[in-house]
Amino acid sequence: MKFSCTQENLNRGLLIVNHIANKNANLPILANVLIEADKSGIKLSTTNLEMGISCTVRGKIEEEGKATVPARLFADYINLLPNEKVDIESIVDDLKIECQKSHTKIKGLSTDEFPVIPHVEKKDTYLVKAREFKKAIASVIFAVAFDESRPEISGIYTILKNKDAVLVATDSYRLAERTISLERGGKKEQGVIVPVRTYQEVMRMLEQESEDLEITLSENQIQFSLGGVDLISRVIDGQYPDYQQIIPKEHRTAITVDVAEFSKAIKSASLFCRSGINDINLEFDKDHARILSSNTQVGENESEVVIKLEGEPNKTVFNYRYLLDGLANLGNEEAELKLVDSVNPGLLVSKGQSDYIYIIMPIKQ
Repeated sequence: MKFSCTQENLNRGLLIVNHIANKNANLPILANVLIEADKSGIKLSTTNLEMGISCTVRGKIEEEGKATVPARLFADYINLLPNEKVDIESIVDDLKIECQKSHTKIKGLSTDEFPVIPHVEKKDTYLVKAREFKKAIASVIFAVAFDESRPEISGIYTILKNKDAVLVATDSYRLAERTISLERGGKKEQGVIVPVRTYQEVMRMLEQESEDLEITLSENQIQFSLGGVDLISRVIDGQYPDYQQIIPKEHRTAITVDVAEFSKAIKSASLFCRSGINDINLEFDKDHARILSSNTQVGENESEVVIKLEGEPNKTVFNYRYLLDGLANLGNEEAELKLVDSVNPGLLVSKGQSDYIYIIMPIKQ
């Protein structure tokens, strides 16, 4: 294998694929990046067996072939080179790198050891705006449960329909759901549970992109493709809980409040709540809300904010962190909080919009 390309192109590709290559005592090859040069370009690939990512960069190919070297070392070295032409040649299992006055050899491993990254046949594909999809992931990912005993809620439930994509995450204490429009829907509605780590890599992959993201599903895998980058991941086996059952269908009280003002009052109350419980008391009456907290070792706090109330006066106790997370992701200046009582979940939505819902369980006193 022998090729040349710019340091900028090579560096960009390595930044995309480098994150999932990790040291593994049983499989040292998983710490390596596979470099393949052929007529289609220079392809860089890494895998951790759960997920694989490939990025194609432009360059001049003199000799087709492939090699594999430690991903982090290779990426760190390329990052330090000047923005000039880089010449790369494989000699047996080693990689020779030349750029201006720099001459380096990196020891590699046999390419035969590198695991095969599965190919997802593009039978049923969906298109979505990359920026909108990244925002959607960010608005639910914080609510995922990190619980190995319940793998079915340790990922983001992804529902792909004819016109919409729905992302859902829950940890049993709160639930976030975001709906966005698809540019192109598939032939049928499909739902899969995608690991959090996969979506973290997708968000990184979408960092600067404004194009459409292509999503392809197979029986047990999902692929995200954009601008020469392909990310393939397994999906989590299991049945996602029927979360529609816990979305409150009725309420006794609906409160409309300014998000910034309400968030500030909650943050003030959080300084005086009980450590580890994070409880704040909320009381809603006519045209104002009282936010109260107390800690025998620190002190107490009470704030008031102006609200619009429909229905009956009400009160509840929430974990302030969970409430702030929901408010921060509404994407609107006004929030609407719907309550039944202090033992049933509250429903937080963006005033006048239906693309995002956030459910939060109260703290029972």
